[in-house]
Amino acid sequence: MAPLRIAILECDTPVDKINTKYGGYFGVFSSLLRASAEALDRPDRLDPASGLELTRWDVVTAQEYPNPEDVDALLLTGSKHNSYDSDPWILRLVEYTKFALQDNRIKILGICFGHQIIGRALGVKVGRSDAGWEIAVCDMDLTEQGKRLFGKDKLRIQQMHQDIVSEYPPGVISLGSSPRCAVQGMYLPGRFVTVQGHPEFTEEIVTEIVTLRGKAGVFSKEQAEDALERAKNEHDGVAIGATFLKFLLEE
Repeated sequence: MAPLRIAILECDTPVDKINTKYGGYFGVFSSLLRASAEALDRPDRLDPASGLELTRWDVVTAQEYPNPEDVDALLLTGSKHNSYDSDPWILRLVEYTKFALQDNRIKILGICFGHQIIGRALGVKVGRSDAGWEIAVCDMDLTEQGKRLFGKDKLRIQQMHQDIVSEYPPGVISLGSSPRCAVQGMYLPGRFVTVQGHPEFTEEIVTEIVTLRGKAGVFSKEQAEDALERAKNEHDGVAIGATFLKFLLEE
């Protein structure tokens, strides 16, 4: 049974405390995917101990990318950067994503910024939301397809964004929405799954980000206090990760 080869395209570096603990977003996602492989509980298809071959790619500073022939899937991480900016590394990431979307063998996972980059690569507008920030554990209302894919009636997911994908690209299936964000997840069978939220974020990670951004004045005192309270709520991060892995294992 060949391992599932997932290239993690790191689109940012976590805040210091989290970076030290996990070793970049590669470490954060490695932790999620290994827990998700356990939760999937399909040792016949994916051995949690040896079934994941994860590689890390710094697409911001080093601008390194995997050869598509060497991987089965790409995972585009979240980022504090703006998905609609014209920095050379962002434009290069959009171009690489367009190229990968045309390769029928490779599957793609997009998280937050990564979800937006896939939207941009498919030609829809990405930008600031009129509704402001969506932070900490929030409900995601699922479409019928979303309910089937995730096996739940509703998802609870950690959020940390004020940018959005403005609409669904042609032919792309909607997975769900929230009061602050109409495009919470995109799906094209056999090709990609994206979520605007952060299944990889834990209470600890969100608490650290919110605390720092509260001190910096990015969030108001009320926003920060409310988010810190909701960051503790139960969420479906590992279940979402298991859905990702199930999708990657589909023939």
